[in-house]
Amino acid sequence: MASISMIAMLAAVTPGVRANDSLLKAQSDSNQWAVAGHDYGNTRFSPLKQINTENAGKLTLAYSFSLASLRSNESSPIVVGNTLYVSSSWGPKYVYALDAATGQRKWTWEPEIPDDVLQYACCDVNNRGVSYADGKIFVGRLDGKLTALDAATGKSLWTAKVVDYKQGSVITSPPLVVRDKVITGFGGGEYGVRGALLAFDINTGKQVWQTYTVPSPDEPGGDTWKGDSAQHGGGAAWLVGSYDPKSDTVYWGTSNPGPWNTAVRSTGDGNFGKLTNLYTASTLALDPNTGKIKWHIQTTPADAWDYDGVNEAVLADLKIGGSTVPALMKADRNGFFFVANRETGKVLSAEKYVFSNWAKKWDVTTMRTVEDPDKRPGPNHPAKDICPNLIGGKNWQPMSFNPQTGLVYIPSNNVCMDWSVSDVAYKRGVFYLGAEFPTKEGPGGFLGELVAWDPVAQKKVWSIKEDLPFNGGTLTTGGGLVFAGNIHGDFRAIDAKSGKVLWSRNLGSGIGAGPVTYQVDGKQYVAIVVGRTAALPAFLGEVGKKMTAAAPEGGSLFVFSVQ
Repeated sequence: MASISMIAMLAAVTPGVRANDSLLKAQSDSNQWAVAGHDYGNTRFSPLKQINTENAGKLTLAYSFSLASLRSNESSPIVVGNTLYVSSSWGPKYVYALDAATGQRKWTWEPEIPDDVLQYACCDVNNRGVSYADGKIFVGRLDGKLTALDAATGKSLWTAKVVDYKQGSVITSPPLVVRDKVITGFGGGEYGVRGALLAFDINTGKQVWQTYTVPSPDEPGGDTWKGDSAQHGGGAAWLVGSYDPKSDTVYWGTSNPGPWNTAVRSTGDGNFGKLTNLYTASTLALDPNTGKIKWHIQTTPADAWDYDGVNEAVLADLKIGGSTVPALMKADRNGFFFVANRETGKVLSAEKYVFSNWAKKWDVTTMRTVEDPDKRPGPNHPAKDICPNLIGGKNWQPMSFNPQTGLVYIPSNNVCMDWSVSDVAYKRGVFYLGAEFPTKEGPGGFLGELVAWDPVAQKKVWSIKEDLPFNGGTLTTGGGLVFAGNIHGDFRAIDAKSGKVLWSRNLGSGIGAGPVTYQVDGKQYVAIVVGRTAALPAFLGEVGKKMTAAAPEGGSLFVFSVQ
């Protein structure tokens, strides 16, 4: 009855109630999964424990649902009340509202997405899910638009143009709602766009603010760019944001600078001095009311390896050195796991969570890496055997944090590369790279690894090695479990403390998406979207061919429970 009362309260939200309040109410109900990362802190931890280490082996299929769309289905559903909302690939081609317990379809929304979006989407026609607040569903689109839907009917309420997709700026990730603002970024770091974050009014779709993540020459940080290179400097904020209500701060990661040839925008070698290319490959802390940048952490200054800094910031309080610290955690593509004070931006630790040789260490005193000069490519200086590869120690697939075990569960990669640069000229709407990057397998005879990581001790506790990279995101629960899939399509329930696989089912296509869990009418469910990546393997040579052969393309939602 308590959950029914909460649903009734959510349904009866009045216009005067702030969106932040509706989301906080939804997040406080452990039966629901109302935000992409389960909560504003992107922890992907659910306290639900009906499904646990004792009965996980009895998981059975409750229902499945075809998304009617192939190619790189990467959506994490959200669940509000007894309704599950899930999007497909291709734009999205569809957004569905389903009865979360039975899979019965309530409504379908199909936007008109232009046929040419594929050529402007760097790394496939994916969509990673939708957002909810105040009875509305918010959808970022491959055509650079943001749409608000009525959560009850699927009716389109407003559509705002965020960016011109034909410059190479597609939207693939769900926006972040803070009070009366819907905040989103967009992609395009490989197309030489100028990255930005934008906020829109939740009720009208009117743009409220825009903050460029690459400063112009007359703005603070503009002198970190060579000449006028910032105008095509990348730094796109294309993944998900986090929010701390206590400090009223939004956190977002930014992508690689453009082009990949560092001589165009910096010195072309490790002696880059002030030419660090702010605010690329960074974590930004922003005021959600104005978009003003409060502070930043640039994890890969003058990036030369495509080490996007977009990976999600996970917010949690950690006990470090006898004190409770308001922490921000990030498994960066560059191979270092960062723990910072999320209120001040001070980096507390940064250690390697995968095999990484491009830098010897990340110095928390100087806020700079201590690089291996042989591993930094530049003009007349090709580099060999650089680890990790450009897909990173971790790519977009979300990690999770369990406050009961104190561990973070990271879907990591063990892939390396060579790198050489070439001349490049900007042309709107086409790749702006200037580099060749043949892929090599990482050491140890494995290419992927699910890592259970202690963020305080900064060490690996257990791991599951995979024969291929680019495996699925993770979910962790109060039942002592971690759920994760791989590119073969194996979906697993794992003991969060020991790493023992307790249950596994093959779902027919590769898994990249993060699972979610929720409870309806007293029964807990676990949901996962499947659909192997299609475009990314083309960047990875022979490794990519193995990824493509591992499983066919797919596009389905599977929901499990213990009967």
